[in-house]
Amino acid sequence: MNANVAAAKAALSHLDIEGNDAAIRANSRDFFWYSPVLKARLDHVVADFVVRPRTEAEVIEVLKVCHAHDVPVTTRGAGTGNYGQAMPLAGGCVMHLKHLDRVKEVHPGRVICEPGVLLKDLDAACKAQSGQELRMFSSTWATATIGGFIAGGSGGVGSCTWGALRDLGNIIRLRVVTMEAEPRILEFRGEELARVSHAYGTNGIITEVEMPLAPAYDWVEMFVGFDDFMKAARFAEGVANEDGILIKLASVFEAPTAFDYFQRVKPHVTEGTHLVGLMVAPHSMDGFLTFMARRPDARMVYRSDDNDWARGPGPVFEYGWNHTTLRALKVDPSITYLQVRYAFPRHLELVERIRNDFSPEVLQHLEVMREGGKVMFAGLSLVKFTTEERLDEIIHLHEAAGAMIFNPHRYTLEEGGRQTVDDRQLAFKREADPKGLLNPGKMIAWDDPDWGYDRMYAWPGLKTAE
Repeated sequence: MNANVAAAKAALSHLDIEGNDAAIRANSRDFFWYSPVLKARLDHVVADFVVRPRTEAEVIEVLKVCHAHDVPVTTRGAGTGNYGQAMPLAGGCVMHLKHLDRVKEVHPGRVICEPGVLLKDLDAACKAQSGQELRMFSSTWATATIGGFIAGGSGGVGSCTWGALRDLGNIIRLRVVTMEAEPRILEFRGEELARVSHAYGTNGIITEVEMPLAPAYDWVEMFVGFDDFMKAARFAEGVANEDGILIKLASVFEAPTAFDYFQRVKPHVTEGTHLVGLMVAPHSMDGFLTFMARRPDARMVYRSDDNDWARGPGPVFEYGWNHTTLRALKVDPSITYLQVRYAFPRHLELVERIRNDFSPEVLQHLEVMREGGKVMFAGLSLVKFTTEERLDEIIHLHEAAGAMIFNPHRYTLEEGGRQTVDDRQLAFKREADPKGLLNPGKMIAWDDPDWGYDRMYAWPGLKTAE
């Protein structure tokens, strides 16, 4: 298939097209560089052009023109994903949805909006209009878009109460445009949502979102310190299991993470301090403080509503999820990370075993989540990177112990997930993107159905370095 990039670009020249080479390169990158493995393979990747549609009609026009000229299209929001989700492996067109940022309607318990609205702006609009907020968001709340979160994310701040993004009820409706000779507009609910949520834009473009809301609170943000790591982990699990205490975050950081990498927190902890970060609703603070008082090993390090620090730490959620990795990378560029699932009921046992086997080469960073109504842990472990071979060995040993890895050092849907084909997403790609032009190289099942997952998949169409 021979792409006629020049013809497509000329046909779209009346739209908002980026002409600056440096800006095109910047818009061709996400946070793939969290992984030294992906950085080595994708650092050269760049689109041929960037277009920023302002309406759904312009999205359809871009897809129709690029389909006619066989030009690949990679859709992006803010580019804060870490798996290379928004990297245009084959070049072509990057379609940036930043202009599709309207909050259309706010109702009791739900909001309808466009995909390019920033999470922080969506929360602000919902709070101003109705006193509500998003149930969950990524730690990149200040810069990420709701469409990018749905297409590339899996959970975040709020998952300790509401579970994962793809759990039933956490997305209400998606409006999706196909990439065909005549693009169609489809509305997905219920079972159909799984076709395009967390699909990296490989099989359809989201142009409207309907999400559930919850009451907004001025959350009390805290850091609680411990001298023993497993006591910190049990504390986070315990508070999440208190049905009467409403929380939005419970993060656990193995020492010396806080001392070494959290610069504003460092003066208030020691090298041996294991830290728990929390967001608790104000009306639950009496219950929380009672819970904490029953655990004499826990000590309050920071409390946002009673802060005596000369310089505050900023939002506590910006220390959790993958902001932990970002803060560590700023201090030590050799740090990378793993995403781990410590499933109920063996979650605490697995965490302790993995920590005993790998610390300090792998430092535990846990996020409390709910899965099927049960409290468990998502791990975003900090890894001292040495070689790809050692990283693969660490991954295999985690898996052998029973801890599932969602590998952030791979750029395909399957390798970054459960290493299995999602037949719903593959079937919809066949229907909605018959030429395979949407974000090519990210779905192994489309390119090589017999792949065995015995090694890293290297997409044959990857644009070569010049």
